[in-house]
Amino acid sequence: MPHRNAPLTETGRLRLARCVVEDRWPLRRAAERFQVSVTTAARWAGRYRRLGEAGMADRSSRPHHSPHRTPTRTERRIIKVRVLRRWGPARIAYLLGLNPATVHRVLTRYRLSRLSHLDRATGRVVRRYEHPAPGDLVHVDIKKLGNIPDGGGHKVLGRQAGRKNRANAGVSYLHNAVDDHSRLAYSEILADEKKETATAFWQRAHSYFASCGITVRRVLTDNGSCYKSFLWRDALTAAGITHKRTRPYRPQTNGKVERFNRTLLDEWAYAKPYRTESERRDAYPRWLHTYNHHRGHTALKGQPPASRVPNLTGQYT
Repeated sequence: MPHRNAPLTETGRLRLARCVVEDRWPLRRAAERFQVSVTTAARWAGRYRRLGEAGMADRSSRPHHSPHRTPTRTERRIIKVRVLRRWGPARIAYLLGLNPATVHRVLTRYRLSRLSHLDRATGRVVRRYEHPAPGDLVHVDIKKLGNIPDGGGHKVLGRQAGRKNRANAGVSYLHNAVDDHSRLAYSEILADEKKETATAFWQRAHSYFASCGITVRRVLTDNGSCYKSFLWRDALTAAGITHKRTRPYRPQTNGKVERFNRTLLDEWAYAKPYRTESERRDAYPRWLHTYNHHRGHTALKGQPPASRVPNLTGQYT
């Protein structure tokens, strides 16, 4: 397909070339007739003499040879440093004696321009995935979170006073379940991470997803002791759900719920200086509703998880 501003289509080029080659028109006359430059008219006429009608098609503008392109050996050195040391273009350029812009172009060419695209453990390019339907896979995890002491922590009282006030505040455990396809989340703040607590949480989460019209087929967890218990196994087996566990020391495999954990820390747990743990917990249900129904998700093209779950109630409240 020719460029939208090109004066000649393939048919027009052929007519121009035939006027010059077969009808013996002067180049200047043909150029004026087809409203192009004399150079353009000469180019298409020359191609027609060499290649016939086939020469009227568009060609790639990519050069046949790039003498100034970074040598392959240098590109390999850049990639090796990037993967092994996780350095940015400036540090790699300093080490190898190159221009930072050259290093950045090489990293972009091989899709390594962002460190977030590399797995922290292996340095390999992260393979992202998304299951095709809600319920195909649900990510489950527990996030341990320090409680806020009465009167507030260091954000309210200052670092020194907040550290003293926090001595006996204790911790809470956020049990989270996130649907892989829709990112719909179910979460509870509980007192521990025992197998009985985790199993009871999952049964409530399972009922929640069922109420949204989601049939859970598989569940992915880490290798925590509560998820390796017979109680957990039997609860999933009774519901006809397949249990999968991540590889040891590879939390990124359960990345969607790990990303949810980080989001709730940034946008709820540490979003404002709460004065008591009760105040923070009271704010959690509303934040969770906002996350599911109104907060745009980058992986969903700016839409909330509710947009992928038609049966979800309360979507417009």
